[in-house]
Amino acid sequence: MNLPMKRLNSSGLQIFVLATLFVLTSSVLPVAVTKSVKTKSIDTAPLRVISAQAIAVYKSQQQALQDALTDYFEKAIASGVLVGAGVSIVKGDSVIISNGFGKRHVKHKDAVDGQTVFRLGSLSKGFAGVLAANLKCDDQLDWTDKVSDYLPEFQFGNHHTTHQITLAHLLSQTSGAPYHSYTNLIEAGLSLNDIASRFKNVTPISKPGALYSYQNAMFALSGEVMQQVAGRDINTLLRETFFKPLKMDHISMDYEALAQETNVALPHSKRRYGWNPLTLNDHYYNAVAAGGINASADDMGKWMRLLLGRHPEIMDKTALQEAFNPFIQIKGHGKYYQRWPGHVSSYYGFGWRIHKFKEQQTEKTMLHHGGSVNDYRNEIAVFPESDLGICVLMNSNTKLASTVIPDLYKIVSTILNDSYKG
Repeated sequence: MNLPMKRLNSSGLQIFVLATLFVLTSSVLPVAVTKSVKTKSIDTAPLRVISAQAIAVYKSQQQALQDALTDYFEKAIASGVLVGAGVSIVKGDSVIISNGFGKRHVKHKDAVDGQTVFRLGSLSKGFAGVLAANLKCDDQLDWTDKVSDYLPEFQFGNHHTTHQITLAHLLSQTSGAPYHSYTNLIEAGLSLNDIASRFKNVTPISKPGALYSYQNAMFALSGEVMQQVAGRDINTLLRETFFKPLKMDHISMDYEALAQETNVALPHSKRRYGWNPLTLNDHYYNAVAAGGINASADDMGKWMRLLLGRHPEIMDKTALQEAFNPFIQIKGHGKYYQRWPGHVSSYYGFGWRIHKFKEQQTEKTMLHHGGSVNDYRNEIAVFPESDLGICVLMNSNTKLASTVIPDLYKIVSTILNDSYKG
């Protein structure tokens, strides 16, 4: 099956070529180049030769990567563990893969492509965390801001506890609320203002900041705080800060937009005799910060370029790092990501998990999150040391999600000549 590869614009290709040339093809550099670089007067002829060589290497690697991904996902589909997937891979400045595999609807012929829209689920939390970091670096808020100062209806346990909860506690899953408190109310469609006042009936299980306990409702309140700070709702803030400048053309934050989308991957659930297509639902659009964003592989490729620091005109690396600083350790060994090759430790920042893993005795970092909603299942991972981003959007709640990131990391690293020892 011949699948179309995402074309790079000329500037993106040029930057990728120059960045990867010395890493990937240093053995083929002509001597004349080394000499010309050392002088003030540079002969452009050797540079043209290098550019041609580098483009050939790049295209060869891109094709090899496309072939390897096609083989990987076609095997998964044939074995019955997957219906369809949108995949984006970013290396350096370039989105080298933005494509689709499998079907949008298991009973129809329409194929998934780079523009096919999926629901992101909790990958939305990463957008909220980065948005908050951007506002923080613009001096519009601070991590120590008290939630009750912005949301007077918010109550959690007693008066003392209520006034201890900060924005950092919301974003880092450390408010002290029991696991998934009031997620059922999010799914029932209640407003966040209503849910905020109901937390007075919840008994804390720890002091704020002391314990990781994953939340949707509590996390979603961060969006309400940002609205009060900036005077615009989180939909508008995300759209104006990131989506429009990055030209994320297929992204949306409401059920109506998804329902009207013609190129959408329908969710599926596994039945005894195979996958069964489901209808779209409107859950979590009342909690955009926690799980209400829809997007395509194309969109996620553009998003990962920003996460890798390739858009300083929008947000520089110093501001980005605010969201990626480990805030609380995720203890234990029972999570799927804690069983990935070389795993050392896991933490939660602001809408992101931060994993430390060893590769050939060197400790590295992975910025990661998973997401599931309405039987969609997604994974995103950014590897700062490798200047690499991987995102996989799937229209089925598949067991493949627990291994797809290390699987693709190994494939990509091998093809791009980054050493990998799993």
